[in-house]
Amino acid sequence: MTLEAYTNPEFTIVKKLIFLLAAFLGVIICDIIIYGGMLVAGDGKGFVKRSRRAEKFHRLVQLFYEMIISATSVMSFACAYVVLNHVYALVQAAGINGGEFAVFANIWGEWKDFVLLLLICLSCVFNTLLDKLIIPLNRLEKEDKASIRMLGMFYVILILMFLNVIGDESEYSPVMMYYLGLMVGRFVYFDASFKDFLEAIKNTFLRLPLLIIGLSLSGLLCFFGFKAGFLLERNYYIVGAFYTHLFLLVAVFVFRHSHILELIVREPKDVTQSTDEEL
Repeated sequence: MTLEAYTNPEFTIVKKLIFLLAAFLGVIICDIIIYGGMLVAGDGKGFVKRSRRAEKFHRLVQLFYEMIISATSVMSFACAYVVLNHVYALVQAAGINGGEFAVFANIWGEWKDFVLLLLICLSCVFNTLLDKLIIPLNRLEKEDKASIRMLGMFYVILILMFLNVIGDESEYSPVMMYYLGLMVGRFVYFDASFKDFLEAIKNTFLRLPLLIIGLSLSGLLCFFGFKAGFLLERNYYIVGAFYTHLFLLVAVFVFRHSHILELIVREPKDVTQSTDEEL
């Protein structure tokens, strides 16, 4: 098995640019939805309120970006597990008894649960590298990132559940169980109080709209990719979903570093001006 077996040779540069453009468009629409939902939630009148509205919008957008980053990190190593498991099944079916594939099959057959645990740990490291160095999200507190990463795990679990329902030929149960265990551990840990538990539940519930927006975006983009032939069903749907999130990650990278949203939705520099409008 080679890497080419999980790619589409006909996915040319031009088609990749088209798919990337679709990812850009999807992220823009999601940002507009976030802004519109924020306007519905508050009146936004007055200088100070306009300032807070802009600040809140950029924070919500960064929460949305963090969820995409987290979901991509989780998806990358979930996808790696599925591909490795597929290679193992092919080696077993072929009855290979020697060579490097046989060594891989022996290691995977005995230690795949530990490999999965290692992949999960690597996904956390990858997530930190992305949102600290590559796509810095400076408006988010540590607690914000912790809760949204948990939402990112739930995001991927829902995708894997859907793949099981539509009959994808791979096995996602071990991955789902590990990530579900991590989610439960985030809600209930050894020194948590009942108040901490309720606070975690509340924060997750308040951010469910971001989850719905993110799942809708990735779902529609995956649908477009498979229908257009950019992504192939024979490579497993999870591989196509992972490619889709890579394109979304590139779109997020460009939006974050270009500061386009900051130019469109500006924050007033002097929030201490007269607030007669607020009265």
